Amino acid sequence: MDIASGDISGLVFKPVVRDDLGNFSLDGHMLSLLMALDGKKNLGTISQKTGLSMAAIRDIAGKLLDLKLIEPIESAAAWVDRDFIDYLVAELSIAIGPLAEVLVEDGVEDLGCTLRTLATHRAAELINLLAQEIQREEKRAEFKQRMVRKIKEKGY
Repeated sequence: MDIASGDISGLVFKPVVRDDLGNFSLDGHMLSLLMALDGKKNLGTISQKTGLSMAAIRDIAGKLLDLKLIEPIESAAAWVDRDFIDYLVAELSIAIGPLAEVLVEDGVEDLGCTLRTLATHRAAELINLLAQEIQREEKRAEFKQRMVRKIKEKGY
C-alpha cells in the first residue's frame, strides 16, 4: 500500500501481532502511533488524539508498514462509491450545466484525492466546495439539500 501521497486521514490500520516484535527498535512516535492504531479509528482521528501532524503520521505509518508491524483495514465504506459520484455530477449539472463533471474532478483534486480515493468523511467538504460554483442562491441551497440527503442515504 502506498501512503506517500494523497489524503490518508480516512485510512484505518491495525497492529500486526508478531513474535519478533522485540527485534525492532521503535522511537517514541512510532510506539505512540502503533499503540493508537486499533483497527477502528482513522489516521485523522489519531492525529488529533496524539498531537502528531498528518505529515509525521504519514512518515511513521510508512515505516511501520515497511516493517510489517501494521496492516490496513479494507472497508467498503472508506471511499465514496461511483453511485455517489454519478449522483453528484448529475445534481451539479442541473445547477450549472455541462461543466459539472470537470468541476467535480477539479474539486476532488483540490482535496488531494482522486475519484476512486475520496474518503467518505470528505464528501460534505467536496459538496461545500462545489456549491461555491453555483451562482444562484436558490439553486445552491437546493443542490446542498439534495446532496445532504444522499450523504445520509449512503451513511457517509
